[in-house]
Amino acid sequence: MTSHHAIEILLTRPATNGELHRARRSVPLAVTADRTRLMVVHPAKTPGRALRSLRRRLHHLLPVDALTTHYPDQHGQVLLNLEFSRTARAAIRQAATARGQRPGDFVARSMTAALERNERERSRQLTAQLEVLLALHSSEDVLACTAHILLRRQARP
Repeated sequence: MTSHHAIEILLTRPATNGELHRARRSVPLAVTADRTRLMVVHPAKTPGRALRSLRRRLHHLLPVDALTTHYPDQHGQVLLNLEFSRTARAAIRQAATARGQRPGDFVARSMTAALERNERERSRQLTAQLEVLLALHSSEDVLACTAHILLRRQARP
């Protein structure tokens, strides 16, 4: 059974009007204002097939950097489709072999570890900034100010 999958397309640079026009003849696209991110709903049996099919269709039309599913799959994972240079593929194969892993598993684990490190660092920075605020202000004042800012952001169009 064919389903439709929401896919985000990340470009290496802003797409030109001509590139977007040619790509839209192949696939209906929604484009961000800076023309570096696009959205499409693409039919395929699985999210992975949708990513591969869309990459083949857009490969020569747009400067595609990465494709990603917009919604997590049944395992809570967002799929990522990257195209590596020959040099990068060789380095990945060598590193994967040294660790006794398949190249795809090596990339997945490396990216997951990098994202986890980034999340821990962001959390550490936020905690440090909050500790400075709480040293100068009461927790009630910090909470009230945070709520005020968040409500003001939600009210903006």
